[in-house]
Amino acid sequence: MAQSKNAGMLMKCIRLIFIIFFSVGTNFLLAQPKWVNVDEQFQPLPKNFHVYKTTDSLDGKPFIAYYAEAKLKDKDLDFTTDTTYKRRLTPQQFFEKNNQPLLVVNSTFFNFDKNQNLNVVIKDGKVVSYNIHTIAGRGKDTFTYRHPMGSAIGISKKRKPDVAWVFTDSSHEFSFASQRPYQAYKDSATGFLFKSVSKNTILFQREIGARHGENYDPHLNKWKMKTAVGGGPVLVQDGKIKITNNEELKFGGKAIEDKHPRTCMGYTKDGRLIVMVIQGRFPGKADGATLTQQARLLVALGCEEALNLDGGGSSCMLINGKETIKPSDKEGERAVPAVFIIKYK
Repeated sequence: MAQSKNAGMLMKCIRLIFIIFFSVGTNFLLAQPKWVNVDEQFQPLPKNFHVYKTTDSLDGKPFIAYYAEAKLKDKDLDFTTDTTYKRRLTPQQFFEKNNQPLLVVNSTFFNFDKNQNLNVVIKDGKVVSYNIHTIAGRGKDTFTYRHPMGSAIGISKKRKPDVAWVFTDSSHEFSFASQRPYQAYKDSATGFLFKSVSKNTILFQREIGARHGENYDPHLNKWKMKTAVGGGPVLVQDGKIKITNNEELKFGGKAIEDKHPRTCMGYTKDGRLIVMVIQGRFPGKADGATLTQQARLLVALGCEEALNLDGGGSSCMLINGKETIKPSDKEGERAVPAVFIIKYK
């Protein structure tokens, strides 16, 4: 009997040790890097704008990243965008073109051949670039098209931020948005089929939401944003990791777990805009991050909603004209067709 009790006690101890070890190990692997304020490296800065850097490891791998934090309600800070037509500029060239603003960061995905934005850009309340809603099929699917809804982050005139899935069309002056993702569908049409219900609402004419069940609503309402840039996929919703790559069709296969330089943006409940860039493709020094790791970083900073922007060699953020991360292209800063900008009045 005594031996049985001793054996039971031993098993309990072993289980306890295993639980503690597993918990510590998991916490170690998921530990967030320590961010250090580096405002002094980028002075002069306004009081409601700060810059942070980390060189801590991420999940045991070398890691370098920066993020800028701006108070959205500060009327001395102006949030805007800039884009080009049939050409691209480096972030440094955008910096000079826009009278040396406080922050310049790359944003949209783009076509190298045509130097064309593939995502929405809104400047001073006007849509100046449109989402691409049609992806041509290949091989046996040559005569079919997939129709995803891309995501974007916007800031209204009242300085209220929002991440949404946005529909744009050149026949409409404004963009329209949904607060939840739609499953991309496939057919032989070269674009979304829709009709206008009112000045502020459009209705999709296809049952693209059939997979969403009874709660599906095909109506999209006008997205009244003063400033916005698109990218994708969405990384964070309601303060939790929610990556909508399957709906947005941004990366194929298991590519969301590939490590690359990254650019992303989000906002917190207490009104802070977070703009983050992650250095990558420097083996042994800065490996980059996966979309899942990126989302985890944003949640840890308190982001309520956030999305991925164009990354890789395009990732670059300037603060007062000074580079933060080192771009991964050997030539240095990659020319891009659109940037997000913060100006200090």
